[in-house]
Amino acid sequence: QVKLVESGGGAVQPGGSLRLSCVAPGEIFPFYTMGWYRQTPGRQRELVASMPNGERIRYADSVKGRFTISKDFTTYTVNLQMNSLKAEDTAVYYCSAKRPSELGPGVDYWGQGTQVTVSS
Repeated sequence: QVKLVESGGGAVQPGGSLRLSCVAPGEIFPFYTMGWYRQTPGRQRELVASMPNGERIRYADSVKGRFTISKDFTTYTVNLQMNSLKAEDTAVYYCSAKRPSELGPGVDYWGQGTQVTVSS
């Protein structure tokens, strides 16, 4: 069974930084679009950042210039460095592995979610 294992959430004051990490199985990490989404109560899950293979990195407008997504192919880890955090960044953050269309039909995978709270 495919599992995405997240770590790094927590509480921080406005202006602070956090780093989220997600380890994926080797059989999907090199081939799937790895990314991060977030969700707050009563709202739809929204894209934060994603790294499609061979394509431009995508960021939500609200995090551009503050968040950086990266991948480590030696550890099959996707990281999200979050700087200059704001209260509105408070959410549950989910790691995602989305199956690209060129691989044909299949399923996407999600992590269990990690809470990020930005508060003074």
